[in-house]
Amino acid sequence: MNKAKRLAKKPLYRIYESRILKFLDRDRLPRHIGVIHDGHRRYARAEGLPDYAASYREGMRKFVEFLGWADELEIHAVTCWLLSTENLSRPAEELEPYYDVLIDLFDSIPERIQGHDVAVRFVGSLDLLPQRLSDAAKRLTASCAEGNRHLTIALAYGGRQEIVDAARELVGNLADEGMPAEEIADHIDANTLGSYMYTADLPDPDLVIRTSGETRLSGFLLWQAAYAEFSFVDVYWPEFRRVDFLRALRDFTHSTRRYGK
Repeated sequence: MNKAKRLAKKPLYRIYESRILKFLDRDRLPRHIGVIHDGHRRYARAEGLPDYAASYREGMRKFVEFLGWADELEIHAVTCWLLSTENLSRPAEELEPYYDVLIDLFDSIPERIQGHDVAVRFVGSLDLLPQRLSDAAKRLTASCAEGNRHLTIALAYGGRQEIVDAARELVGNLADEGMPAEEIADHIDANTLGSYMYTADLPDPDLVIRTSGETRLSGFLLWQAAYAEFSFVDVYWPEFRRVDFLRALRDFTHSTRRYGK
């Protein structure tokens, strides 16, 4: 949809948003939402932007907007996947501008969420990132260390690697406790292994949202999202609107959760 059409529809969307909010069952909202922010490069091509950096900036502005929407509804925890381990194999001319945008984003977040009782942390293999980006992540974590609600940013993250890391740490701890190798397997079960996942102190995500029309997780929170509901939204992340978010929440509140087949 071109810009003129989007502007023309804004008043209609605001009316629609108000209607959804009016009938939204706040008692059934998800406690933990995962978000896959997909479609920056396709958005840049579709909109004829001069480069991917312009799309990344649009996407990170949308990220800040999204935090406001989640704050408005007092969502307890949000986990956002901003960079996968697979993304790290992209050409430097694509990655370096994205790193710059992320650093600007991380440096701006403390001011934007000040007074909103939100703690921020990162999960993933930050050691694979350029020093300037990992330093920005550490600054943000230090500035926003305390809060009853949680923003987790998955950076250089892969779900398979998370499970591998959890298994290695669990086995290593059992070995450090002096457990014989032949007995270690008997002390590994789903609950124990789950306690070593990156977000073990948070409730598992109730809802996972992915933009850009892709209908797969691509490794996002593989362990934790086993019983999550999914919302696959057709728009690219920079185009994601508050009404899209509210519709995903509305559909979630109307769903019947099943923790099995």
